[in-house]
Parts: sequence; C-alpha cells; structure tokens
Amino acid sequence: MKNLIGLIVVFLVSSVVQNAFADRFDKEDIKRVRSIEVIALDSVDGYHKKYKIPDENLNDIFAAKIDSLLNSWYMQNAFEMPVAEELLDSASLVSIPDSVYIQRLQGIESYVDLSYNKTVRNFIELYTQRRRDQVEMMLGLASYYFPLFEEMLDKHDLPMELKYMAIIESALNPVARSRANAVGLWQFMYGTGKMYKLEIGTYVDERRDPMKATEAAVLYLKDLYKIYKNWHLVIAAYNCGPGNVNKAIRRSGGERDYWAIYYRLPRETRGYVPAFIAAAYVMTNYHQHNLSPRYPDFPIVTDTIMINSYLHFDQIAEVTGTPVEALRALNPQYRMDIIPAKKDKPYVLKIPIEMVASFIDNEEAVYALNRDKYFPNNEIINPKSSTTAYPTDIQGKDKLYYTVKSGDNLGYISEWFRVRTSDLRYWNNIRNNLIRVGQKLAVYVPQGQADFYADVNRMSFSEKQSFKRKTPVTNASAQVQTTASGEFVLYTVRRGDNLWSIARKFPGVSNNDILKWNNIGNANKLQVGQKLKIQPRG
Repeated sequence: MKNLIGLIVVFLVSSVVQNAFADRFDKEDIKRVRSIEVIALDSVDGYHKKYKIPDENLNDIFAAKIDSLLNSWYMQNAFEMPVAEELLDSASLVSIPDSVYIQRLQGIESYVDLSYNKTVRNFIELYTQRRRDQVEMMLGLASYYFPLFEEMLDKHDLPMELKYMAIIESALNPVARSRANAVGLWQFMYGTGKMYKLEIGTYVDERRDPMKATEAAVLYLKDLYKIYKNWHLVIAAYNCGPGNVNKAIRRSGGERDYWAIYYRLPRETRGYVPAFIAAAYVMTNYHQHNLSPRYPDFPIVTDTIMINSYLHFDQIAEVTGTPVEALRALNPQYRMDIIPAKKDKPYVLKIPIEMVASFIDNEEAVYALNRDKYFPNNEIINPKSSTTAYPTDIQGKDKLYYTVKSGDNLGYISEWFRVRTSDLRYWNNIRNNLIRVGQKLAVYVPQGQADFYADVNRMSFSEKQSFKRKTPVTNASAQVQTTASGEFVLYTVRRGDNLWSIARKFPGVSNNDILKWNNIGNANKLQVGQKLKIQPRG
C-alpha cells in the first residue's frame, strides 16, 4: 500500500491545481500542467523517480476478451444467458469521484500495490458499468474457483490478491483459448505449460485443469518474483514474458518500476496491471455498484474420485444420473469426454457431492456399462471431442433462414435454434464470430420442426429468450400427449434423445422413474417414435 500513497498524492495535486487555480490559468496552461512529467515518491526505496502517470483507455482489448468468452460453449452452458442490454456510451456513465475510488482501494488489504490513475479508472468503469452481466457471472464463478486459488497461494506463501489475475487472463473460463493459443484459467502457452509439467495431449490438457494449472501458475509467479522482487513487474511479465519486460527496463534506463517503464511495454501489457487493480476493486466492492453474483448451472460442492481404468462420461452419466454437461464443467481437462486412466496412471474425476455415494455403490456397473461400445478390446477407438467443432450432418434436416437483428450474436442465435455455434459458423462460412445486422443465416433444425422455429424471426429479444426454454415439437404431432386417465403423459422419443435429456424436460422426474414407469430394462435401447409414460411431479 506504500506506493499507492505517492501516486495518490500526485493525482490529487493535479486535480487541486486544476480546481483551485482554474481562474488564474487558461485551458492551455492547465493542459500543459497535466501533461508534464510528474515526480512520484517511492517510499519503499526512499528516492524520487520521474515518469508520466498513465492516461489512456485500453478497454477495447479486455472488453473484446470478455465478450468472446460470453459466447463460448462453456459460458453458454454454465449460465442462464442474460437479456442483452444497450452498451453505455461515455455520456451515460455514472460519475463517481476519484476520491471515492481511492478510498475504497486503500480499504483493500493488499500486499500488491493498488495504485490509482485514469487508466485504472477506465477499467473500473468497464467492469462496473459497461460489462455488468459478465462481471456478475465472474462473481458467481469466483465462489467456486477462488477458494482453490487461495489454498494454492497460501501453500506457496504468495499474496492472496494474485487470485485476481485469473479474472484478467480468462474471466474464470477454464476452457478459454486466446488468439495466441494460450489455454485455460491461467492462459498457459504450450511451451510454458510443458515447462511446469502440465500434461498436454490428445485426451487430457491440464492447462484446463483448475487445480493443476493453478499450482503451475503459482510456481511460475514465484519464479518471476525471484527475478524482479516487484509484484507489478511480475504481473506484467506473466502477461508478455520476461523478455519484453527486460527490454522495457533497459530502454527506460534501468528503471524497475512498472509505472516508469509503462510506455515501453506492449499495449496489452500496459493495460494488464491497471486491469488487475480494477479487478481487485470490483471483486471487493461489487455491492457498492449493485452487482450481484450470478451462479453457474453446475454443482459448487463437489468431491473427487480416483479413476484407474478407461472411462467415458456417458457411462458415468447413465448410471449415476449426473448430466454430461455437469461432468464437462467440473472436469474441463478431459478433451474427448474420456478419462484415459490406467492402473499405473490414475486420473481424478470431480463429481457433485450428492453423486459420490451412487458412484461408489455402482462402481463396477459404471465401468462395465457398454464397455465394448466405448472401449472395444479395452482400447480407445476413434473418439470424437465434445469441444472440437465437427460440423453436424444436415442430411434429413429442415432448412430455414434467420435475419440478424441489432444486439444478436452467434451465442444467442445458437441457443434459440438449439444448434452449436460451430455449426452456425460452418453452415454460413463465418469466421471470428462476426455477423452483421440484416445478414441472413442458414439454420438446420431436426426434420419436422421448421414450423416450431419459423416465428423466431418475428420475435422480440425477450420473446426469443423465453422461447428457448420451450420444448421443441414437430409439425406432424405434439411430442407430449395426455393419456385418457390424465395420470400420465405420453412422450414420443425423438432422434438424439436419451433418458437424461428426456427426464430434464419434466422437473422432479429422474432417469430411474422413467425406467420404472415403462418397465425398461436397458436404457440404451430407446427407439425413435417409442412412447414413454411420464408422471409429471408438482
């Protein structure tokens, strides 16, 4: 907190000069006063340094990163997507005095200096006003990931506030991938991940393993601190590499202060420490801005089980009733829905705490279920990745067109039509998720469902958000019909259905309920067109 005092003094002096002497200086004089080099007191080293206080807006880099994460499969499936809001322009921002921000930053216990300047302010406004929905999602994810980060930082005696770096790196998305192919919560490049002994292969990418990637990141930060002995420089080096930081130090005449070398760093890295400070601010003071955590749609309380033989997520889901989507969210390191475990190389499976007993009680049945289908001759044969964008076959599907409206993005459109964003890109030759208002997109839906989706084009945004929760029906006949007695409904099995996907359409109904009501012995022998009796609850 010591360096903060010096920077605050400089910032306030600049403001006082402008306000107290406004009558005695014209605008050009004030402009010159605010642009000259200022002297910041470094009370740690005990001497003065000259440098320009940063005053630039770098929000575009980090806003684009946050927005791209919002459209990712993980975020689309882990959260109920918010209703699109108009992005605020500068004139619409709520103006909060600098003194308030400074006071709140001073109130945060932090070993890492939380300096304040206009660049920091810009990032605070990005988080608290321009990207509120995304920040509320990050607040919800933080309840799951921060305890893990804190445990690892404590283990290695590092400052707890370094956990906020993951906000800047990935917005707490464990499967985030940057344009430079950095992966995971901590955005490891392939080489750096290997250097810190992370397994990166066909079936497993430990850069996406929250526990192992966090330990690797902490060890990397620890090594960087041995070099710089300054947390701002460490944070900058984590982003752009020690080589770029060393060049900036050399070009600045040997200065080893982040703010002194600021304008010698790459543009993204210049925004990295201010964004970190803003993240620390908003994660601590979110309630001051009427932000509320939005929790992900996967279990927060979990337990781990050691797996010592090949296992597919579908086997676990079928026997324990745990949704495959939850298994993917809790175990993002497994790239193909396959745990490639062996007796001499076991792997960890994380599952909801309430499913642990079911797994243990039925462990043999889990491994044995459809063993020949998933692992013939106990080998992994030609798996398909759940995260790889294989285009969906359009044969036998109905084709329709959707006209892009203001505020639309591929993530929303894929939700409304229940298709993958990768398929939308493939069908329409789209790159980088860029679409324009008025553009017509081809969409392929299951045969017989064109009429069900035909009205999407004419709906308002809020109507489309409500529509996505409705159960698709074919134009030939409704899927759900009430029996004569009214006690049960009849559900017609569609292509792609399984017990779990059917059960989730009826709140309170489980896989086992459907098996019992229909005297089904083998859950894998459902037939398209088959009628199932369902007794809705509640």
